[in-house]
Amino acid sequence: WREGLTERDGLCRRRARYLLKRAVDLCGSQGARLRCPTDEPSLFWWSAEENETLLQFWETYILVMETLEGNQIHVIKPVLPKLNSLYEHAISGEKGCWLFHPSWHMCIYKRMFESENKTLTKEGILHFLELYETKHLPNSLGFSEFVIGPLMDALSESSLYSRTPGQLMGACPPLGMRLQNFLATYLMLLPEEEKGSFLLKFIQKMKSRHWCAVPILFLSMALACIPVCKVLGTDGLQALRDVLQCTMITHQILLRGAAQCYLLQTAMHLTDVEKVSFPEVSSFLLCLRPDESLRRDTMLWIEVRTKGENCFMPDWFEAKLVATMILLAADVEQMRNKSSGKSNIEWIELEAFLNPLLDVLMKLGSNAYIPTLKTDKSLQLLLKLLQTCSLKCSNTQDDKVLSFIWKSLMTPVESILEFILRQLTTNELSTVGDLDRCDLYLALIPEIVNLCSQVSWKKLPTVKNFILSLTNASIRNFRETNCKEELKLKEQIKKVISMASLTVVCEIMDRKPEAHLEALPSVDALKRFISFFQFNEVLKKPSYIEEKSRYVYGYFSYSLCEETSSQGWGKIVARYVRDQWICLRFVLNTFPMLAQEEETSELSSSTVERSKKILQSALEALTILPSDQVLPVFDCMKVLVPKLLNSSESLCIEAFDLAWKIISSLSNTQLIFWSNLKAFVQFIFDTEVLAVAASAKGQAYAKIKKIIFKLIDLSATKTGVFNVVLSHCCRSWIFPAVDDRSALTNAFLNAGNYCELITEACVFGTVFRRDQRLIQDVHAFVENLGEKCAANVVTESTNRDDHYVRVCAIKFLCLLDGSNTLHKMFMEDIVSKLLDKDEQVSRSRTRYYANSLQHRIKNRIWQTLLLLLPKLDQNFLCGTLDKVFQAGFGNNQASVKYFIEWIVILSLHKYPQFLSKFWDCFCYDEEKLKTSICTFLSVLSHFDIILQNTSEKKPVLKKALIVVLQWCFNHNFSVRLYALVALKKIWGMCRMLHVEEFEALTPVIESSLQQVENMHGTGNARRNWQRIQDHFFFATFHPLEDYSLETVFYTLPRLSEVAEDEWISLCKFDRFTDIPLPPTFQWYQSRTELLDLKPSDWTQQDMGSNSVETDGQTEWTDVQKKIIPWKNSTPSLDLEMVFQDRAAKLGKSNSRLIVVASLIDKPTNLGGLCRTSEIFGASALVVGSLHYIQDKQFQHLSVSAEQWLPLVEVKPSQLVDYLQQKKTEGYTIIGVEQTAKSFDLTEYCFPEKSLLLLGNEHEGIPANLIHHLDVCVEIPQQGIIRSLNVHVSGALLIWEYTRQQVIKGDTTQGE
Repeated sequence: WREGLTERDGLCRRRARYLLKRAVDLCGSQGARLRCPTDEPSLFWWSAEENETLLQFWETYILVMETLEGNQIHVIKPVLPKLNSLYEHAISGEKGCWLFHPSWHMCIYKRMFESENKTLTKEGILHFLELYETKHLPNSLGFSEFVIGPLMDALSESSLYSRTPGQLMGACPPLGMRLQNFLATYLMLLPEEEKGSFLLKFIQKMKSRHWCAVPILFLSMALACIPVCKVLGTDGLQALRDVLQCTMITHQILLRGAAQCYLLQTAMHLTDVEKVSFPEVSSFLLCLRPDESLRRDTMLWIEVRTKGENCFMPDWFEAKLVATMILLAADVEQMRNKSSGKSNIEWIELEAFLNPLLDVLMKLGSNAYIPTLKTDKSLQLLLKLLQTCSLKCSNTQDDKVLSFIWKSLMTPVESILEFILRQLTTNELSTVGDLDRCDLYLALIPEIVNLCSQVSWKKLPTVKNFILSLTNASIRNFRETNCKEELKLKEQIKKVISMASLTVVCEIMDRKPEAHLEALPSVDALKRFISFFQFNEVLKKPSYIEEKSRYVYGYFSYSLCEETSSQGWGKIVARYVRDQWICLRFVLNTFPMLAQEEETSELSSSTVERSKKILQSALEALTILPSDQVLPVFDCMKVLVPKLLNSSESLCIEAFDLAWKIISSLSNTQLIFWSNLKAFVQFIFDTEVLAVAASAKGQAYAKIKKIIFKLIDLSATKTGVFNVVLSHCCRSWIFPAVDDRSALTNAFLNAGNYCELITEACVFGTVFRRDQRLIQDVHAFVENLGEKCAANVVTESTNRDDHYVRVCAIKFLCLLDGSNTLHKMFMEDIVSKLLDKDEQVSRSRTRYYANSLQHRIKNRIWQTLLLLLPKLDQNFLCGTLDKVFQAGFGNNQASVKYFIEWIVILSLHKYPQFLSKFWDCFCYDEEKLKTSICTFLSVLSHFDIILQNTSEKKPVLKKALIVVLQWCFNHNFSVRLYALVALKKIWGMCRMLHVEEFEALTPVIESSLQQVENMHGTGNARRNWQRIQDHFFFATFHPLEDYSLETVFYTLPRLSEVAEDEWISLCKFDRFTDIPLPPTFQWYQSRTELLDLKPSDWTQQDMGSNSVETDGQTEWTDVQKKIIPWKNSTPSLDLEMVFQDRAAKLGKSNSRLIVVASLIDKPTNLGGLCRTSEIFGASALVVGSLHYIQDKQFQHLSVSAEQWLPLVEVKPSQLVDYLQQKKTEGYTIIGVEQTAKSFDLTEYCFPEKSLLLLGNEHEGIPANLIHHLDVCVEIPQQGIIRSLNVHVSGALLIWEYTRQQVIKGDTTQGE
């Protein structure tokens, strides 16, 4: 019975409510006494003493349940406060005991959680989570199961975590905050023995499904906020580890890192370390990514270290050989020594731990019989330890733990390098499986070089000798294998390892120039070797027969098919080809002139021809390499293309096209897309490439511009693409790599040649979808947590937010110097293009409503123009101001209007000689000025600022007074208000200057202004006058003092009620460090007076003095109540009955009205009639075809009424027979038609058994049917229009029939 209230089937829920209502009515009328003898609250009980209270509770309960059947939030929301009264009744017993079983409340919340209306779902969850405030949560098993079941299912919806309209971006959403409070409170109320099982089930529920990033973040945060209670054991830690792995699925790196941080805090707060082993703790910690959450310089690491001091380190030797645990243990030892007051730390425990590792490493060079497994494990640990130590930390210089570990690991460097050299240059590695071991050795080499650079360069000779030997041996081995025609597998593997070794050498010399390794003799040999190399050389796949015997005794046990499968061998070949291009990249960057004057025919060819051949090889490499291996090819093309653009333009364009094809095909791949995009941008937008293409103005120049717009289009679907392009270009144009004045000039020429990039960046940004805004909001929330969330410290800022495109462009423009000729020409070009774009947007007139894309683009245009205004000279501004005035005549949104007015004010302030142009704006005919004159009147309200630089103020004031006075008498109320504000300002200036010419006007003007101040008219006149004076633009805003980045891009958009995702806060300018502003940059922050204001518009509608904010009421005095009349209902006993017959018995048994609509053919009219007939209890609706009920227009009007009303199909050709049959059954056939003998509806008395026949929409009732009617009824009318809509006519007659039957029923009952 109770479970039926939440069933999916609507009829089942209806019957359950019917049974509940009948039970309540029966108990209330008979004063029953019902109660179970158990101590637990009864599922249903009654007491005569509390009859009124019980009736009130259950009537409210049924009202709420019935209201929830609808999906209209405006109907449901007023009923929600009644849940509070239900709750108060439920816990009004002694000691907070629940008088009513909690499951009744759970039924209400479950219905809300499962609603299709997400707003209702959110309201239900928020209301449910508020229960924690009462401290009377039920601790029954059913309640816990409800939390873990329906509640958590509902919490998986990401959209529920959105901010409320009043919250600022970066605030914690209400659902996140209430979830934290609820979970902490509920767990504390549970008995100790139940806490562990509840939390375990809760965490297991989190791992039982694929959660989105947002819900998993806030659930993890709620768990982390639970007060410390050690209730989780091995199962709980394992469940947390599983959840941790679930978070790795999302591509939102910051949210993923934050979730990891909170899950680790959860483990520390809730895990009983006596129930878990140290390896289990280690395994959990290793699931955390050091580049996203757990790193040594974070507060989270310190918290883990503190826990470790107390309980996580029972025995050093119990720990597995894991680098993260070594560092954690070392930090714990350091903290212990500090707390005990020791100044000289001896690191006894850390040394004891490292000694076994160091012993093995010291023997590697001399002892050739150490087991392979032991050497591999030792070197793996060494690699992990070096990589962990080399992670970016803020205080590595003073880190004593790292210093001790680094010094310890310096000891075996010679032995390690000797071992690696032997392994890589002899025949030790000869199988496909050995390539994994090769990767381990190669990965160690740069880490060891980095170690030497961190600690001491005393080992530099050792490193140089190793590099020298490795290079020479690799080249020698390579040449030996090339002399053979048919290579066996062993020799092919040797080639792969030799090329990989040379690749590592090249990368080390690139990354460590301070080591001066390029002076080694082997580098010249390497250069010559690469110069002669045949690029894109592939390796022939080994045959099966040749290798069959080799793998019988091989070290690795997997089969030949696995080792030399097409896919596996293809990866080896791809890596081999990629390594070739890495070596070539090093040679090209270090020795740009590959061709040397030597006597060989190959080298005597020109540099251009050699470069052309290499570029052709690069194009071939792009076609054969997988997408994740093409980065070095892009880098080589960046060097080659500038040399060939003039001589081989078609080949370069082919390179552009092929590179773009690779990037566009990767647009949906996260892992390798961004690194490839960065390399692609560095190639296409290289300073020299852009300069050469622009100088020729050929096809390559046009191709690059096409690529620019393709990248901008790609940014619309993949956030962050434009950011990469713009950041690279702006940095290379304003901060070229070469510190040379000519280089700076040549680099900035590219800005002018490709100014479309900056123009588009200034207006870039889309209108975000709701789910995109949610991700942005949660990102902002996590970033606002600062160092409290380790993910903010560890995660690298990608600057992929769309705002950073505009931030980059803005900071670039701020760095331009108006006295620099190149900068001046560039800014003037940008201004002209932006004004043209504004005119183009204005002409389009496409959906130009507030916060539309067109509004946002115009807003961004004028923000940029305002930013550039102080840098423009007088001559250019003279011609530009006319376009600004023309823009002011447009029908602009408020924010755009303020920016235009601000620009005009600043222009006139700087150059008062432009005032004559300004006065001309008031001379147009009224038709042009009717919507725009307010813009120019607003400028006059800041006339004191405009005249600051004018010596002769009186003539100008006279002109201003004459202009403004004529608009004070305009028929438009808003225009008069603007004019009066301007008049008040100008007249105040006149009085201060004592202008004698205006003394005659003094009584008139002052009496007018006084009358305005004291107006007592009807409506909102006086209130609007006060509002416009208090408006920020007239009362607080100062055009000069408020000129700053914050005002232009944050404060003014906020005050003019532009959508919040258009506000760019100062913190984003600070976070974007790619382009730094000079420390002396003055236009930065808004004044406090402006920042403290709240958004408001003086034209807002008056709400009246009696208006009350109803949402805050605890109980509504009345609510919409759309429920079934229970007293007239009878339950259906046959559950198998066909649906229409079943619906016929739900409250309609007393009606004998049949509505015949077979002549109607419009689905909208039929849908409306269906709804009307069902509401007033007609026994049936007759239609010409049942196919109508499938029509979407029908369903839209009927709102599911066809499911509860019997529908009968009678075709128009069958109507005569149908009417005759109903006559024999005693029905009176009534036609709704105007005839000579028709009755007035107000005078006609309907028989109980009535059949209404409705006519066709156009033709009415045909003549052949009229003579079958018993009577015709017409609706009296007083207008001119001849007839009503057929649905309206039918509805009036149905209601009149129902009204008469209700009166008859009341009369009968009275008798």
